[in-house]
Amino acid sequence: MTEGQQYWLVKSEPEAFSIDDLARSTRQKTSWDGVRNYQARNFLRAMRMGDQVLFYHSNANPPSIVGIAEVVKAAYPDATQFDKHATHYDPGSDPGRPRWDMVDIRFVRKFTAPLSLNLLREQAVLKRMELLRKGSRLSVQPIRALEWKEIIRLVEHIAGRYAV
Repeated sequence: MTEGQQYWLVKSEPEAFSIDDLARSTRQKTSWDGVRNYQARNFLRAMRMGDQVLFYHSNANPPSIVGIAEVVKAAYPDATQFDKHATHYDPGSDPGRPRWDMVDIRFVRKFTAPLSLNLLREQAVLKRMELLRKGSRLSVQPIRALEWKEIIRLVEHIAGRYAV
């Protein structure tokens, strides 16, 4: 962990865009666009190059953290807000003062075994994690350094069980 580094979690439905899709993307990189919640947008705006990102498959069976990405470009205007043919078009967004931003992320690694939502809920250290808060639906959310360390510890512990 680097001094001042921040940690994040992004959610995606695996049918829409999975960790495998990110790994197969050109240069294993993509723009994280289409976020249309002001709080999640503000979290995107707080991301910096080099920040680490947990990749979470929502609406999966089971919902799980499946890997890690890294922010490779800080927030900039999301072009889909201005594209009338895009799913995330926003007719109220002004090109002079864009309402929505996106960041670019790069694939770092896919976990050997996903960390299910139920497994995360069993960890006392993670009890305050935004993802586990009742009613939390944000697609972009901060992760505390302590939570990041626990997630990595879990990944290494589980990977050890699968080592041959």
